[in-house]
Amino acid sequence: MDLSAADHRIPLSDGNSIPVIGIGTYSEPKITSKGDCLTAVKMAIDTGYRHIDGAYIYKNEHEVGEAIREKIAEGKVQREDIFYCGKLWATKLDPEWVRPTLEKTLSVLQLDYVDLYIIEVPMAFKPGDEVYPRDENGRWLYHNTNLCATWEALEACKDAGLVKSLGVSNFNRRQLELILNKPGLKHKPVSNQVECHPYFTQTKLLKFCQQHDIVLIAYSPLGTSRNPIWVNTSSPPLLKDALLNSLGKKYNKTAAQVVLRFNIQRGVVVIPKSFNPERIKENFQVFDFSLTEDDMNKIEALNKNTRFVELLMWCDHPEYPFHDEY
Repeated sequence: MDLSAADHRIPLSDGNSIPVIGIGTYSEPKITSKGDCLTAVKMAIDTGYRHIDGAYIYKNEHEVGEAIREKIAEGKVQREDIFYCGKLWATKLDPEWVRPTLEKTLSVLQLDYVDLYIIEVPMAFKPGDEVYPRDENGRWLYHNTNLCATWEALEACKDAGLVKSLGVSNFNRRQLELILNKPGLKHKPVSNQVECHPYFTQTKLLKFCQQHDIVLIAYSPLGTSRNPIWVNTSSPPLLKDALLNSLGKKYNKTAAQVVLRFNIQRGVVVIPKSFNPERIKENFQVFDFSLTEDDMNKIEALNKNTRFVELLMWCDHPEYPFHDEY
């Protein structure tokens, strides 16, 4: 039986719960047009998605908010059915920027609260409204910040009712421990959003997170759009993998559906990004089959520690998270 995502949620440590599959809304400005995100999110909600992953710097939160509000007005969903994740960008990590930035997101979405708000990267850049600040020579303008102070400002936002759950993204074990061991911690991170797929299984980080009741959320769960600015394009395309395709034939599914199911069965939340109507539907059709333990082990063995999204342009940042083993 094919159940809706509303029936497939993972409990979070703060009493909230997160749908195991969401739709990512990151868009490449050169590829997407105005309204593409609006159409995709409306279609995703009609398909059964209840988890929407967005960010202020994607520059399309107004479309996401409009889609959610339209579907609520139609009676298709209620606000509490929807799980929206927003993100705090690297130029807004100083405590005094945190609440105004979240309030800006809420005002753009025209919503009263977000369900999850996460620190997008542990690396701070020069505070301000310039998303990617550089000096006159093109060098990145980094900034020293205290992630624990950022976290305290986020806790205040939760206490004020602006956000239900707090999490992080692209944090390694050491950076997670910094928050977990913070004196006077009021609200622990419930999630860590990182790259995770069969070529990069994140086994050690997943185990660490599970030990601390932190849910791993997989971005780029199908590989990536292979944008050379972000991505190591010499890495092998995940969805062409022979084993994944043979398992697709076995289960009468696509390689992409097998990959998504693999992570879901490991307790990992997946947020595949697509604005393609057929893919949006296809990515959701992962609840009517189950991979055997043997097949799960075979997929796990594909791990090559291949990180597609390396963020190498920031590898000299003192808080660059990917120098550590995990």
